[in-house]
Amino acid sequence: MTEDSWKGPELAQRIERVLDRFGLDPGSASGSTSSLEALQRWAELVIDWNQRMDLTAARSPDELVDLLLADAAELATLTATGPATWVDVGSGAGAPGLALALLRSDLKFTLVEPKQKRVSFLRAVLHELGRADIVVERARADALAPKRFDVAVSRATLAPPEWVREGARIAKRTVWVLLAQAEPPAPPSGFRKETDQRYTWPLAGAERRVVGYVRSTAHAKSQSG
Repeated sequence: MTEDSWKGPELAQRIERVLDRFGLDPGSASGSTSSLEALQRWAELVIDWNQRMDLTAARSPDELVDLLLADAAELATLTATGPATWVDVGSGAGAPGLALALLRSDLKFTLVEPKQKRVSFLRAVLHELGRADIVVERARADALAPKRFDVAVSRATLAPPEWVREGARIAKRTVWVLLAQAEPPAPPSGFRKETDQRYTWPLAGAERRVVGYVRSTAHAKSQSG
């Protein structure tokens, strides 16, 4: 790959196209910079670091931007406004959690990643972007305390049925699963499927699906009582 050629004005244009496809404002605030500036700098760092460690298998700049941003952009349109604690399990290069945190400053994010090199990358990105509010934690999903976060999301870290069960353990309210071709898993005990949305990556054209499971009110009350 000639990844250095993927940077520059065309990278920003690709990011803008993805944001526009999902109706998101590229000029919205993300810390001290706009969402577009923050997302572009993150993507540039992914390109730079990927030349010495395994961060992404993207084969083209279009695929890279979609991999980093499209799923988070879809989640940003589906997630209600308001403070909530989120965890992205197996965050890797930061998708979808870091991208969603940069798009939605109202959400409080923890990025969980077991591999030290990727943890170092995520912390370097956050330092450069001045986003001390986003937490990076080196851990596996099974090391996280039950119901520690309001919302849990993960992409391709575990098989979808396994992730939904694990997400239901650590989330108080909602578990999101991102799918390529697999069918949505059955809701875990105490949860119901609330959202099932199909969409297409704007640049690479891949068909995607996001499914949200919410904890049922009756089950939550029985657990608290």
